[in-house]
Amino acid sequence: MAVPKKRTSQSRRDKRRSHHALGPNACIPCPKCGELTRPHHVCGACGFYNKKEIVRRAEKAQ
Repeated sequence: MAVPKKRTSQSRRDKRRSHHALGPNACIPCPKCGELTRPHHVCGACGFYNKKEIVRRAEKAQ
């Protein structure tokens, strides 16, 4: 069974992990209502995707 001969130094370990950080989420404004949404997802505010209503939102009672 393979076993490391020497302990991995903190510097070597951290260099390996330097690419593991998460990047910022991509967001674009919805063309219908202007709310920020993720690309290729239905808008949570108006329910539109690709200029079509996918989810019908219940209107607020006034």
